[in-house]
Amino acid sequence: MSAEAPAPLPVTHRFIDEVGDTTFYGKGKGLILGQEGVSLVFGMGIVKFNRPITEVRSEIIALQQQVASDPLLNTIPSVARRIANGGFFFHACKDSDDVKTVFLHYLHGLECEAEVVIARKVPSLFIHKHHGKDDEFYADVLSHLIKSRLKQPRRLVLNIAERGSSTRAKVLEEAQTKAIGRAGKQWAAGELKSEVVFNVQTPLREPLLTVPDYFGWAVQRVFEKGQTRYYDYLRDKIRVVVDLYDSAKYEGNKNYYDRKNPLTAQNKIGPSAT
Repeated sequence: MSAEAPAPLPVTHRFIDEVGDTTFYGKGKGLILGQEGVSLVFGMGIVKFNRPITEVRSEIIALQQQVASDPLLNTIPSVARRIANGGFFFHACKDSDDVKTVFLHYLHGLECEAEVVIARKVPSLFIHKHHGKDDEFYADVLSHLIKSRLKQPRRLVLNIAERGSSTRAKVLEEAQTKAIGRAGKQWAAGELKSEVVFNVQTPLREPLLTVPDYFGWAVQRVFEKGQTRYYDYLRDKIRVVVDLYDSAKYEGNKNYYDRKNPLTAQNKIGPSAT
């Protein structure tokens, strides 16, 4: 009698989007950190939904349709452009205050949990740790979101926002390899039982990606602007924020911020990340 086939692994979904950019240099290799359109940090947010994702997706689609059909909102240029280019979706850095209010109120009551990793854009690290390559920088940050999620026996589907060459299979595989290496320092290899699958999406096709987009943006505002308003409003949903390259606070894991130790305006990194 043949042995029974092993039971299929349970499937869980997480949703990942990035915030900021990986740009360091402009023409002539001059540093342009903090200049117009260039962020001081790059980060990623990951979200777990504590309700059926089909329900949450339907609710977000309904909200998007509400904005797209509202004559007070659908004439806002950023909204009109998205409608013309295939359909409106929420996008924190481009949404007007009126549109943000619609989605922030929804997120405030949504049963979910977020984690955000913020990487200060430090030129020396970019050159020596990431060899001056955007994709290596991206993979390194992503690995820190994955490393603590590899132990549970499951098929872990990471729905991740498409981002040019950074979400090519090779880069995502590099992030996974780094994550396994980091997890291996805490657990034995045999304990890492998750099967990771990447599902590259756009927020137009997958509205659930708009949720990590907003959480990441709210956290970025603290680091870039010292503005805590949006972070404070969503703070109960954010399990942890990691200030990845704040080496001065590594001792005692003081670069980790949770609900009991929240970010404040003092986390603003200032006009320069160097």
